[in-house]
Amino acid sequence: MSVGVADILLASKISGVESSLVTPEPQRRRPAPKRAVRRTELPLGEEIQAWSKPVEPVEDLDSVARRYPRRKLSLSSERKPMEFYDTPERPKAFSMDSLEFFFLIAQYFREALPLRLILLLIACQKAGGQIRLTQEEMATVLDVPRAKTNEALQEVMSHGIVFKVRRGVYQFNPPYSYRVAEFIPGTELVEAEYVQVDQDKTIAKIRRDEGLPDLVRFPSLEHMREAIEELRKKRSEERAARRLARAQRQEEGSAQ
Repeated sequence: MSVGVADILLASKISGVESSLVTPEPQRRRPAPKRAVRRTELPLGEEIQAWSKPVEPVEDLDSVARRYPRRKLSLSSERKPMEFYDTPERPKAFSMDSLEFFFLIAQYFREALPLRLILLLIACQKAGGQIRLTQEEMATVLDVPRAKTNEALQEVMSHGIVFKVRRGVYQFNPPYSYRVAEFIPGTELVEAEYVQVDQDKTIAKIRRDEGLPDLVRFPSLEHMREAIEELRKKRSEERAARRLARAQRQEEGSAQ
């Protein structure tokens, strides 16, 4: 196949143009043009979409909670039984308990029943620290014979922790545990009631009653502290005596 003069001239011209575009100097790489950032559209289920949409009537709080799991939902007009009732208009709906009291009775009482009874009495306090429970009711709740309940109650009372007001009514000594106030939810027949009895008033009333034991009027846990230390000292001496007797038996055995 023959090549014409025109073809040769055309090929030479193309080669010359290509060589003019090539330079021996190193060339910097040009950066690619920046693309506009594409904004990700939020799905309709995201929480932020709730602010730009009209409010829909709420029929089921559970479904709302599932849709917005990180938001807290509550109704001020309804509370769960385990929640405290405390509002600016009705403050201090709570109980006060002495941590030192708990710390000492956990060491002092060696049997479970007195401790269980104390917890029951704390739980059943009314505003002002009164406990309206008969011994039969205490025994039923604790699931123990009434005689055992009476024995444990007498032990607790002997330390001035609780004293009897009248039949079926006991009073917790305020420095140990005291319910300052309580909110009694209303019913269809009875309006809701908020009862508050300040601790200092109850303490003053107890101290004026000369018919009560001194340990009730002027409560102190010092006797419990002394009894705990005495018991620990006695147990330490008993352990030392057992170790000494064991060492003597070993010496006698090695001598034989």
